[in-house]
Amino acid sequence: MASLRCRRDPCGVICLILTYFSVFYADYVVVQYVLIPTYSGSVWCTLHGSVFNLILLLLLACHSRAVFSDPGMVPLPDTAIDFSDLRSQSSRMNERGCEGWTVCSRCETYRPPRAHHCRVCQRCIRRMDHHCPWINNCVGELNQKYFIQFLFYTGVASLYSMVLVVSAWVWRIRNEREGDAEKEGEETPSKHLIVAHYIILLVESVLFGVFVMVIFYDQLVSIITDETPIEQMRNRLMIKDRGPSSSSSSSPSSSQLPHHPSHTRKPKLALLREVFGRGSVFCWLLPLHSSPPSVGGIAYSALPDYNV
Repeated sequence: MASLRCRRDPCGVICLILTYFSVFYADYVVVQYVLIPTYSGSVWCTLHGSVFNLILLLLLACHSRAVFSDPGMVPLPDTAIDFSDLRSQSSRMNERGCEGWTVCSRCETYRPPRAHHCRVCQRCIRRMDHHCPWINNCVGELNQKYFIQFLFYTGVASLYSMVLVVSAWVWRIRNEREGDAEKEGEETPSKHLIVAHYIILLVESVLFGVFVMVIFYDQLVSIITDETPIEQMRNRLMIKDRGPSSSSSSSPSSSQLPHHPSHTRKPKLALLREVFGRGSVFCWLLPLHSSPPSVGGIAYSALPDYNV
């Protein structure tokens, strides 16, 4: 399968290992060095432990769906396609409602509008956002929902762990100030180890929390504006290449960027539902399967109807 090619990326494999190691390490520190010493014998220990592990479970579930789901790979043709007469093929495709389809010279196939080639996966991905090494997969039309959910739960887990560590640290300092010298002497050998775990977890939570929240915001903006980062970059380059003189002399119709001719502005809620599904908003937080989105409101087949 083509998806197995993606998992051979060394950088992606390392990022996967680092992701799972960070999650399990955070769970170990929170349970062993935060909840048990601080809330031992209290209902808060069970409550915080259950909620935190539920968040981590959803995080891992969303991450697994993002890793192993098809991002929207354009199927390869069973037989080689003749591209010797691209002009006539393009005119016939436009007449049959396949306007916006392009040819990928690497995959040697036709690809639908807004599809781009990924050099790591070595395939064309429908509405490709970017290739993410943290999921060792592309973020595309069919798995962007799981990727955003993974970012959301990673941010929540980071914030939650920071709150628990700070509260446990304050509790420990307050107990030391109460002056139980004998108890303090017993805890001295492990005190430095506990503080080291606190610092490592805080640094991990801050780094991952800020990192995923920035990407999470960028993903939402990309959905609401209905423009992927690749399309944004290409449009900026096209505007830059045109220059102010050419843009001012051109007509309004010619000034529009033809990255997807049939693309029209949609309501923000409709754009969000195309990614997260048309069910309840509560289901947007769960890694549940949703119906594949469509381009321009019209579903398209894997390959256009043309004669070869």
